[in-house]
Amino acid sequence: MLLLARSIIWSLRMADPVKIKIWSDYVCPFCMLAEGPIEEAIKDVGVDVEVEWLPFELRAHPQPTLRPEDEYLPAIWERAVYPMARRLGVDITLPTVSPQPYTALAFEGYQYAAERGLGDAYNQRMFRAFFQEDQDLGEVDVLAALAVETGLDEAGFRAALKDGTYRARHQEALREAAAHQVRSVPTLLVGDIRIEGVPRPAQLRKAILDAQARQAEEAGYGAACGIDGTC
Repeated sequence: MLLLARSIIWSLRMADPVKIKIWSDYVCPFCMLAEGPIEEAIKDVGVDVEVEWLPFELRAHPQPTLRPEDEYLPAIWERAVYPMARRLGVDITLPTVSPQPYTALAFEGYQYAAERGLGDAYNQRMFRAFFQEDQDLGEVDVLAALAVETGLDEAGFRAALKDGTYRARHQEALREAAAHQVRSVPTLLVGDIRIEGVPRPAQLRKAILDAQARQAEEAGYGAACGIDGTC
Protein backbone atom coordinates (compact mmCIF):
# COMPACT_ATOMS: atom_id res chain seq x y z
CA MET A 1 0.00 0.00 0.00
CA LEU A 2 2.86 2.32 0.86
CA LEU A 3 4.55 1.65 -2.47
CA LEU A 4 1.27 2.31 -4.27
CA ALA A 5 0.88 5.66 -2.50
CA ARG A 6 4.42 6.63 -3.41
CA SER A 7 3.77 5.62 -7.03
CA ILE A 8 0.65 7.80 -7.18
CA ILE A 9 2.50 10.79 -5.70
CA TRP A 10 5.37 10.27 -8.18
CA SER A 11 2.96 10.11 -11.13
CA LEU A 12 1.22 13.30 -10.05
CA ARG A 13 4.51 15.11 -9.77
CA MET A 14 5.66 13.84 -13.13
CA ALA A 15 2.46 15.26 -14.63
CA ASP A 16 3.12 18.81 -13.43
CA PRO A 17 3.14 21.15 -16.43
CA VAL A 18 6.25 23.01 -17.50
CA LYS A 19 5.58 26.66 -16.73
CA ILE A 20 6.64 29.32 -19.22
CA LYS A 21 6.59 32.95 -18.12
CA ILE A 22 6.79 35.50 -20.94
CA TRP A 23 7.39 39.17 -20.21
CA SER A 24 6.27 41.52 -22.98
CA ASP A 25 5.14 45.05 -23.79
CA TYR A 26 2.39 45.95 -26.25
CA VAL A 27 4.66 48.45 -28.04
CA CYS A 28 7.42 45.89 -28.64
CA PRO A 29 7.17 44.40 -32.16
CA PHE A 30 9.43 41.48 -31.25
CA CYS A 31 6.90 40.42 -28.60
CA MET A 32 4.24 40.08 -31.26
CA LEU A 33 6.68 38.29 -33.58
CA ALA A 34 7.51 35.83 -30.78
CA GLU A 35 3.95 34.46 -30.75
CA GLY A 36 4.48 32.22 -33.80
CA PRO A 37 7.76 30.58 -32.69
CA ILE A 38 6.32 30.02 -29.21
CA GLU A 39 3.21 28.34 -30.61
CA GLU A 40 5.35 26.23 -32.97
CA ALA A 41 7.63 25.09 -30.14
CA ILE A 42 4.74 24.09 -27.90
CA LYS A 43 2.81 22.26 -30.61
CA ASP A 44 3.43 18.50 -30.52
CA VAL A 45 6.26 18.86 -27.98
CA GLY A 46 4.64 16.05 -26.01
CA VAL A 47 4.77 17.97 -22.73
CA ASP A 48 2.00 19.67 -20.79
CA VAL A 49 2.90 23.38 -20.93
CA GLU A 50 1.40 26.27 -18.99
CA VAL A 51 2.08 29.70 -20.55
CA GLU A 52 1.69 32.95 -18.65
CA TRP A 53 2.17 36.32 -20.36
CA LEU A 54 3.35 39.00 -17.95
CA PRO A 55 3.62 42.79 -18.29
CA PHE A 56 6.76 44.85 -18.62
CA GLU A 57 6.76 48.57 -19.41
CA LEU A 58 9.68 49.45 -21.64
CA ARG A 59 9.17 53.15 -20.93
CA ALA A 60 7.11 53.88 -17.87
CA HIS A 61 5.71 57.33 -17.18
CA PRO A 62 7.22 59.94 -16.95
CA GLN A 63 10.05 58.65 -19.16
CA PRO A 64 9.44 59.89 -22.72
CA THR A 65 8.26 57.26 -25.19
CA LEU A 66 9.62 56.85 -28.72
CA ARG A 67 8.47 58.81 -31.77
CA PRO A 68 8.18 57.10 -35.17
CA GLU A 69 9.28 60.25 -36.99
CA ASP A 70 12.66 60.22 -35.24
CA GLU A 71 15.58 58.22 -36.67
CA TYR A 72 15.69 55.31 -34.23
CA LEU A 73 12.39 53.51 -34.86
CA PRO A 74 12.47 53.51 -38.69
CA ALA A 75 16.09 52.35 -38.60
CA ILE A 76 15.51 49.41 -36.22
CA TRP A 77 12.40 48.38 -38.12
CA GLU A 78 14.23 48.32 -41.45
CA ARG A 79 17.24 46.54 -39.99
CA ALA A 80 15.56 43.96 -37.77
CA VAL A 81 11.78 44.04 -37.44
CA TYR A 82 10.70 43.88 -41.09
CA PRO A 83 13.25 41.17 -42.07
CA MET A 84 12.13 38.96 -39.18
CA ALA A 85 8.45 39.61 -39.94
CA ARG A 86 9.00 38.53 -43.55
CA ARG A 87 10.76 35.34 -42.45
CA LEU A 88 7.92 34.51 -40.07
CA GLY A 89 5.16 35.56 -42.47
CA VAL A 90 3.70 38.14 -40.08
CA ASP A 91 1.91 41.27 -41.28
CA ILE A 92 3.33 44.07 -39.15
CA THR A 93 3.87 47.80 -39.72
CA LEU A 94 5.57 50.55 -37.76
CA PRO A 95 2.66 52.44 -36.13
CA THR A 96 2.34 56.16 -36.78
CA VAL A 97 1.02 56.89 -33.27
CA SER A 98 3.30 59.63 -31.95
CA PRO A 99 4.61 59.61 -29.38
CA GLN A 100 4.10 55.91 -28.73
CA PRO A 101 1.60 55.26 -25.94
CA TYR A 102 2.34 54.41 -22.36
CA THR A 103 1.04 50.92 -21.71
CA ALA A 104 0.26 50.93 -17.99
CA LEU A 105 -3.48 51.47 -18.54
CA ALA A 106 -3.63 48.76 -21.21
CA PHE A 107 -1.93 46.39 -18.76
CA GLU A 108 -4.47 47.23 -16.05
CA GLY A 109 -7.02 46.19 -18.64
CA TYR A 110 -5.08 42.97 -19.12
CA GLN A 111 -5.44 42.17 -15.43
CA TYR A 112 -9.19 42.72 -15.75
CA ALA A 113 -9.27 40.37 -18.76
CA ALA A 114 -7.04 37.74 -17.16
CA GLU A 115 -9.30 37.54 -14.11
CA ARG A 116 -12.13 36.66 -16.50
CA GLY A 117 -10.18 34.04 -18.43
CA LEU A 118 -9.58 36.26 -21.48
CA GLY A 119 -6.03 37.41 -20.85
CA ASP A 120 -4.49 35.65 -23.87
CA ALA A 121 -7.20 36.90 -26.23
CA TYR A 122 -6.79 40.43 -24.87
CA ASN A 123 -3.01 40.33 -25.36
CA GLN A 124 -3.34 39.18 -28.96
CA ARG A 125 -5.92 41.87 -29.68
CA MET A 126 -3.66 44.59 -28.27
CA PHE A 127 -0.72 43.54 -30.42
CA ARG A 128 -2.80 43.48 -33.58
CA ALA A 129 -4.52 46.76 -32.81
CA PHE A 130 -1.19 48.54 -32.46
CA PHE A 131 0.96 46.88 -35.10
CA GLN A 132 -1.64 46.09 -37.75
CA GLU A 133 -4.33 48.73 -37.23
CA ASP A 134 -2.32 51.71 -35.97
CA GLN A 135 -4.57 52.20 -32.94
CA ASP A 136 -3.50 54.26 -29.93
CA LEU A 137 -3.39 51.95 -26.91
CA GLY A 138 -3.04 54.91 -24.59
CA GLU A 139 -6.64 56.00 -25.21
CA VAL A 140 -9.36 54.67 -22.90
CA ASP A 141 -11.97 54.69 -25.68
CA VAL A 142 -9.70 52.58 -27.89
CA LEU A 143 -8.98 50.12 -25.09
CA ALA A 144 -12.66 49.81 -24.21
CA ALA A 145 -13.64 49.09 -27.83
CA LEU A 146 -10.92 46.44 -28.10
CA ALA A 147 -12.01 44.93 -24.79
CA VAL A 148 -15.55 44.55 -26.12
CA GLU A 149 -14.19 42.80 -29.22
CA THR A 150 -12.35 40.44 -26.88
CA GLY A 151 -15.61 39.56 -25.16
CA LEU A 152 -15.39 41.79 -22.10
CA ASP A 153 -18.09 43.99 -20.60
CA GLU A 154 -17.50 47.60 -21.65
CA ALA A 155 -19.01 49.24 -18.57
CA GLY A 156 -17.10 46.99 -16.20
CA PHE A 157 -13.87 47.47 -18.11
CA ARG A 158 -14.19 51.27 -18.16
CA ALA A 159 -15.03 51.36 -14.46
CA ALA A 160 -12.00 49.23 -13.61
CA LEU A 161 -9.67 51.59 -15.50
CA LYS A 162 -11.31 54.73 -14.09
CA ASP A 163 -11.17 53.47 -10.51
CA GLY A 164 -7.70 51.94 -10.79
CA THR A 165 -9.09 48.61 -9.61
CA TYR A 166 -6.18 46.63 -11.02
CA ARG A 167 -3.42 49.21 -10.58
CA ALA A 168 -1.93 47.51 -7.53
CA ARG A 169 -1.99 44.14 -9.26
CA HIS A 170 -0.18 45.60 -12.26
CA GLN A 171 2.45 47.16 -10.01
CA GLU A 172 2.89 43.82 -8.29
CA ALA A 173 3.48 42.22 -11.70
CA LEU A 174 6.11 44.85 -12.48
CA ARG A 175 7.84 44.08 -9.19
CA GLU A 176 7.97 40.43 -10.21
CA ALA A 177 9.64 41.45 -13.46
CA ALA A 178 12.18 43.48 -11.49
CA ALA A 179 12.81 40.53 -9.17
CA HIS A 180 13.66 38.43 -12.22
CA GLN A 181 15.89 41.25 -13.53
CA VAL A 182 13.93 41.63 -16.75
CA ARG A 183 15.59 44.36 -18.80
CA SER A 184 14.30 43.62 -22.30
CA VAL A 185 11.33 41.95 -23.93
CA PRO A 186 10.44 39.36 -24.83
CA THR A 187 12.06 37.53 -21.94
CA LEU A 188 11.01 33.94 -21.33
CA LEU A 189 11.51 31.83 -18.24
CA VAL A 190 11.02 28.12 -18.92
CA GLY A 191 11.19 26.58 -15.47
CA ASP A 192 14.48 28.20 -14.48
CA ILE A 193 15.86 28.38 -18.04
CA ARG A 194 16.01 31.95 -19.32
CA ILE A 195 15.66 33.00 -22.97
CA GLU A 196 15.92 36.65 -24.02
CA GLY A 197 14.60 37.75 -27.39
CA VAL A 198 12.44 35.98 -29.97
CA PRO A 199 13.15 32.28 -29.39
CA ARG A 200 13.96 29.79 -32.11
CA PRO A 201 11.33 27.01 -31.95
CA ALA A 202 14.02 24.34 -31.56
CA GLN A 203 15.68 26.37 -28.79
CA LEU A 204 12.41 26.75 -26.89
CA ARG A 205 11.42 23.13 -27.43
CA LYS A 206 14.76 21.99 -25.96
CA ALA A 207 14.26 24.29 -22.98
CA ILE A 208 10.81 22.80 -22.37
CA LEU A 209 12.16 19.24 -22.47
CA ASP A 210 15.12 20.16 -20.27
CA ALA A 211 12.78 21.81 -17.76
CA GLN A 212 10.56 18.73 -17.73
CA ALA A 213 13.56 16.48 -17.17
CA ARG A 214 14.71 18.62 -14.27
CA GLN A 215 11.24 18.54 -12.72
CA ALA A 216 11.19 14.77 -12.98
CA GLU A 217 14.67 14.47 -11.47
CA GLU A 218 13.78 16.69 -8.51
CA ALA A 219 10.27 15.34 -7.96
CA GLY A 220 11.18 12.84 -5.27
CA TYR A 221 13.53 15.05 -3.26
CA GLY A 222 12.04 16.44 -0.09
CA ALA A 223 9.59 13.55 0.29
CA ALA A 224 9.48 11.97 3.73
CA CYS A 225 7.55 9.52 5.91
CA GLY A 226 6.26 10.29 9.39
CA ILE A 227 6.42 8.24 12.58
CA ASP A 228 2.74 7.34 12.12
CA GLY A 229 3.66 5.39 9.01
CA THR A 230 2.20 7.85 6.51
CA CYS A 231 4.18 9.22 3.58
